[in-house]
Amino acid sequence: MPKQNTLTDSIRQLIEAILKALGYDNNRKRTWHQHVIPYQDGWAVRREGNKGITSKHRKQSTAIRKAKTLAKRHDADVIIHRANGGIRDRVSYKE
Repeated sequence: MPKQNTLTDSIRQLIEAILKALGYDNNRKRTWHQHVIPYQDGWAVRREGNKGITSKHRKQSTAIRKAKTLAKRHDADVIIHRANGGIRDRVSYKE
């Protein structure tokens, strides 16, 4: 059986090395920062690092309210973007 563990360990180390080379860091914690971004004909809330959106809104103020609720829950930041994509404001809820 020791041979099986050695093979499994070698495969795991190989996969970790490949992921590290590709830029994936297993020790990096995901953040809960919420971005309010222009989306289609309205606004959306998207968690930092996610490709998909969390929620869609017709008005920016509604999206900001939703993002603040999520950020407060996780001691994170809200990054509010302008219609052209630039950053308008940042609100922090970290303790």
